[in-house]
Amino acid sequence: MNGHDGLTYVYAAAPDTRRLRAELVGVRGVSGAPVSLLGLLGESENERVPDGTPRTSGPKDAVAFVISRVAPHEFDERALKRRFEDLEWLEGVARAHNEVVQTIARHHTVLPLRLATVYQNDDRARRALVAQRPALAERIALLRGQSEFGVKLYVSSAAPSEGQRGEAVADSGDTAGLSPGKAYLRRRRAQHSAQESRYLHARQAAERIEALASRFTPHRVRHPAQRGALAGPDENVLNDAYLVPDERADAFRAALTTVTQDIDGVRIEVTGPWAPYSFAMPPPRRPDADGAGRAP
Repeated sequence: MNGHDGLTYVYAAAPDTRRLRAELVGVRGVSGAPVSLLGLLGESENERVPDGTPRTSGPKDAVAFVISRVAPHEFDERALKRRFEDLEWLEGVARAHNEVVQTIARHHTVLPLRLATVYQNDDRARRALVAQRPALAERIALLRGQSEFGVKLYVSSAAPSEGQRGEAVADSGDTAGLSPGKAYLRRRRAQHSAQESRYLHARQAAERIEALASRFTPHRVRHPAQRGALAGPDENVLNDAYLVPDERADAFRAALTTVTQDIDGVRIEVTGPWAPYSFAMPPPRRPDADGAGRAP
């Protein structure tokens, strides 16, 4: 598939700069295809002016799509309906998509777009870029110099510590002389009491997190708590994302990791910096003919 074959796959929007164009040389994306910038005509720093000389700079708010080519038999609308049932294929595409976004995020502002945003060709993608440019430029300005951090809070599912176990035994009273059934019910009430105590501690920790994080950023997105294998052995009760200025990232992490030091039965996990997926604007409505395929 040469540079003009296939559909146009869009990973993200980013400022259209000569430096970013140069750094994308050699970067590979979905299906191993070369990654490049698709900008608006007349705005690219690499575009030549009428006398044939390169532009020295483009507009400060010049925005481009980060793109590569993908095969129609894998990414047109009909193919995507089938492919999104193939978890192995989907995982490969997601990993490649994320690697491109994270590569840009290490040194540049990037606005990630959702997985499998695909257009029939560059002209269709450029029309979408023209229509969305004001909103994209505004969002990129918000994200400039900031990264996403994940903050998760977990309630331990482990047995109570020695101190907690002693309290539980005291609460349950002496089970000597009780029938097996009554002794069992008393132990269950004690376990329930210990778990309720951990939930209370988790609420206290969540309040601390919110108060501390608000000192660093007003931008938070609350995600649903994770369940099953994603959460691990403990119960995830808080799953937030924060947009943090890069110069305050270390202080943010240090402050939040101390939240649960004096609270039993809960733990905090702070991850990042990440590309700001949680703060990308909602995808636009799909035009009637522009998008060849789009993730559900």
